[in-house]
Amino acid sequence: MSFVESEERLALRKAVSDLGKRYGHDYYVKKAREGGHTTELWQEAGKLGYLGVNVPEQYGGGGGGIGDLAAVCEELSASGCPLLMMVVSPAICATIIARFGTDAQKQEWLPRFADGSVVMAFGITEPDAGSNSHKIVTTGRRDGGDWVLSGQKVFISGVDGADAVLVVGRTEDAKTGRLKPALYIVPTDAKGFTYQKIDMEMVSPDRQFTLFLDDVRLPSDALVGSEDAALAQLFAGLNPERIMAASFSTGIGRLAMAKATEYAKTRSVWGQPIGAHQGLAHPLAESHINIELARLMTQKAAALYDSGNDMAAGEAANMAKYAAAEAAAKAADQALHTHGGNGMASEFGLGGLVLASRVGRIAPVSREMILNFVAQHSLGLPKSY
Repeated sequence: MSFVESEERLALRKAVSDLGKRYGHDYYVKKAREGGHTTELWQEAGKLGYLGVNVPEQYGGGGGGIGDLAAVCEELSASGCPLLMMVVSPAICATIIARFGTDAQKQEWLPRFADGSVVMAFGITEPDAGSNSHKIVTTGRRDGGDWVLSGQKVFISGVDGADAVLVVGRTEDAKTGRLKPALYIVPTDAKGFTYQKIDMEMVSPDRQFTLFLDDVRLPSDALVGSEDAALAQLFAGLNPERIMAASFSTGIGRLAMAKATEYAKTRSVWGQPIGAHQGLAHPLAESHINIELARLMTQKAAALYDSGNDMAAGEAANMAKYAAAEAAAKAADQALHTHGGNGMASEFGLGGLVLASRVGRIAPVSREMILNFVAQHSLGLPKSY
């Protein structure tokens, strides 16, 4: 057992950090405020192989695990460029296709995931389902050799820049008549597929959308893997999602801490830097501790997942995501407080960071649902919902 990352992982972190810093937080915010995308950064990261570190080597990827991809996500976030679609496209979608896709699906999609030339969104949340995925009603039905998909999704990230969406739907079991989960690859230019932007207070280049699927006709090979394995396929993607969300949050927390500590070192009041006062120094130190603890739990979750221990990885991934989101929210709040009135000024970029840090407490699963999971599965308490 080792609590220290390998030299290769540390070298990857350094290289990604250098790339992110060349773009920086100002670039990210500018793109977001202009309604643009971080396309240049995404494409360069793809060409350098950073977006495909977890894709098998035979498909042009790095052959690494989710821990390597999480490191990329964290370092980009810490450098001021938190790429939300990294949590979705290479982590959820590429992982599911690599583990469960047909040979044809792997050949078609994985090389493009590896070099970042394709972006795939992930559609699971519905207006009346929310955290209760058992209530999903988006349904695929057979029509000859095709599938016909109908339904609606909400709060789906990055659809306007995506080539396709991996949609979580349901099919009717021929034996029981009950609906069971199924995963479909839906091109964003498919007839009957439309989307509408959701206006958000948060300033981000990765926007949110409502999807409408009105009898979208798909070929038979749009179904990922087996109909009967869809639930296992879904959870194979959700554990990496939580690990990546944790890294997204710890990166944001580190960014907030870097801004706060630099200001605390240089802002002088009453003849000395404000960081010399314990009233500011101690909360910052506590935030740093919490971020480091969350990072450690995230690395444990990734190691468990990469070892093939899905059950233990699920517990650790949920804990990591919870810890990282809480640590990031507190770090961002303390960073703003450290800056005083300047924390509200656009120049310092903390207002948007505070709101961005809150995302991890809500999505992709709320902190309350994680507490429910831990109470039931880790502590053995009665199910509360």
